[in-house]
Amino acid sequence: MEKLPKSLQLKLQQRKEANALRTLTEAHGLVDFSSNDYLGFSQSDEIFQQAHQYLLSANVVSNGATGSRLISGNHVLYKDTEAFIAKFHNSPSALVFNSGYDANVGFFSSVPQKDDVVLYDEYIHASIRDGLRLSNAKSFKFRHNDPCHIENLIGRHKRGEAEVYIVTESVFSMDGDCPDFEKFLAVAEKYGCRLVIDEAHALGVFGNKGEGLIQQLGYEDRVFARIMTFGKGLGCHGAAVLGPNGLREYLLNFARSFIYTTALPPHSLAVIYTAYQYLEKNREAQNQLKQNITFFAKEINRLDLAKLFIPSDSAIHCAIVSGNDKVKNIAQSLQQAGYNVKPILSPTIPQGQERLRFCLHSYTTHQEITHVLTKLRELLHL
Repeated sequence: MEKLPKSLQLKLQQRKEANALRTLTEAHGLVDFSSNDYLGFSQSDEIFQQAHQYLLSANVVSNGATGSRLISGNHVLYKDTEAFIAKFHNSPSALVFNSGYDANVGFFSSVPQKDDVVLYDEYIHASIRDGLRLSNAKSFKFRHNDPCHIENLIGRHKRGEAEVYIVTESVFSMDGDCPDFEKFLAVAEKYGCRLVIDEAHALGVFGNKGEGLIQQLGYEDRVFARIMTFGKGLGCHGAAVLGPNGLREYLLNFARSFIYTTALPPHSLAVIYTAYQYLEKNREAQNQLKQNITFFAKEINRLDLAKLFIPSDSAIHCAIVSGNDKVKNIAQSLQQAGYNVKPILSPTIPQGQERLRFCLHSYTTHQEITHVLTKLRELLHL
């Protein structure tokens, strides 16, 4: 077998020297503080069984979609699932994509046009950045959660009738914080801009029924598009773009990540549909998650750790521990103590902002929260 090209070997060596090389690991028997399964839906036997019964009742026996949705893959479960999602999110339409990555790449590579301008948060997800790289529109980043900087950029770059898209997340995956949407909307509406929100980490966590932060605030009619990802709060796979009917029609005609890929199999749609129904009817997991988020905040204050943590009301809480070596060593010690806490390293985030990322869940106990934070305090010699 031939060796890797020297340029690739050099890049791998540089990652190793920076102690930032990514590897695949498995966690066995550790307390979960790392997964995005905020409500425990991925482990739900009830959702598993109900999805199976749904397939049987629909007389669907199929292991695959057989092709793209525009060829042969638009099986019967898509219609009911997308209709339910649109109604649940109070949206005119929903278009399901195979993943959140596919949804963001498809949307941002095709919707903003050549003369348009996209303003995106400096901490925006990599999938949105990748979509913008494929776009013909001009794009500029604004300082994290800073509507004043957005207004400044609009003044510098908006020209004539060109559209301006303001792009952010309702919950940032690497910080766990949220924008001030009232201020964002005020700027967007003042200048006639279109607001696009990635709600990947808000679905199942915020809202009366877990609808997400935008619906909790009652702003869904003032936002152009929302991207809902199912691999977090719903515990399954796939994503949907919510927005006007015309946007749905446009995406299925021009979003290449939708057009040129095999559709999700019926089983995936059955799980999405069942998980949404379960979310609508069962509030226990969401209520327990909210209690755990409140308890976590109280414990970091009690243990004098709040100065390390980025303020967050979400299920994601991050403690800044600068340096790849230091944060990896502390994470390893926490894992050896039985807690699956992951380090977030540079270059994923800026150098000096390395952190420990604690993901909370409905099934996390108060005792586990107290123990992991106490261990963290001990390791930091506070």
